[in-house]
Amino acid sequence: MAEAVATRPVERPTGLRPFRLLGTAGGVFLGAVFLFAAWAKAIDPSAFVTDIATRGLTFGIGAGAVAFLALALEAGLGTLLLLGVRRLWVLVPTALLVVFFLGLTGQDYYRALAGIEAGSTACGCFGNLVQRTPAEAFWQDLLLLVPALVLAFVGRPRRGASVPVARTIAGAAATAGVVLLAWKAPDLPLDDLATRLSPGVEVTSLCAGEGAARVCLDTLVPGIEEGDHLVVLAPLDDDFGGRVERINRYLDARALDVPDAPSLEVVTTAGPEEQQAFYWQWGPGFEPHQAPDMLVRPLYRRLPRSFLVRDGDVVETWDGLPPFERWAPSMNDQIAGSAAPGR
Repeated sequence: MAEAVATRPVERPTGLRPFRLLGTAGGVFLGAVFLFAAWAKAIDPSAFVTDIATRGLTFGIGAGAVAFLALALEAGLGTLLLLGVRRLWVLVPTALLVVFFLGLTGQDYYRALAGIEAGSTACGCFGNLVQRTPAEAFWQDLLLLVPALVLAFVGRPRRGASVPVARTIAGAAATAGVVLLAWKAPDLPLDDLATRLSPGVEVTSLCAGEGAARVCLDTLVPGIEEGDHLVVLAPLDDDFGGRVERINRYLDARALDVPDAPSLEVVTTAGPEEQQAFYWQWGPGFEPHQAPDMLVRPLYRRLPRSFLVRDGDVVETWDGLPPFERWAPSMNDQIAGSAAPGR
């Protein structure tokens, strides 16, 4: 009598092959979206934490903890879906995550229609890399994510199929990698990747809002699209106040020795009262340009951040103040013995 041989359950997808392919395509699309969203937020975690805190989504454990848990969930689900894992233990949390995204973008869309915070951008689902109006965010998510989610359920493996160990391990590894990236990102030189400000960008494209509320950097800083300009994005706080002396030295050197050096433009979100208090305390030789936070925030991970504009194009960026001595060598003698310049 033949001896029975135990075998592992064989994964048997249900449905016809075309439907299985559609289901796989839907899952892969969702996985790619989740992974891109996780990457975009992981390289600028502070902005994601701020967005969570602003929305009150701390759930009693703090915005930082929620941010890292959300990144882990997006990265893990995204990797599994991209690798074709479409079990219920993957698809159910995926569906909940899609519903959550729609809830956030739907809330933003409703507030925009009601005239509340009009002109703001949508939730930071993709960090600072993708600029979407509330209407664009809601309709794009509804028309792209929901059909893909429905398709992902089509032709999925039968209940009882074996767990894909290798792909599950890959999902866990991706989760750990994204969390590690978010932890280390603030100290990595990722500003040009994590923000909308990088070499090659046209300064006229640095805008925010829509319709009558749309505002652009080149309108706030007249003449910036012609010639060379050093632009410094800065808060008017005590830390930046300690850098004013170095900035003033550059302005003095430019006026006396190198009139062809780039002009200096300081852009801040501080209002008139804060600007006046800053002037009386620190005596800057420049007059800041005020810009709305929705325009400035996507351009930095931390402040101050600076960049060189040449004939309307961003050609170089710096974390901190620009290297003024490049255009005004005489500053080397002036700053000898003084405190170290900004980072």
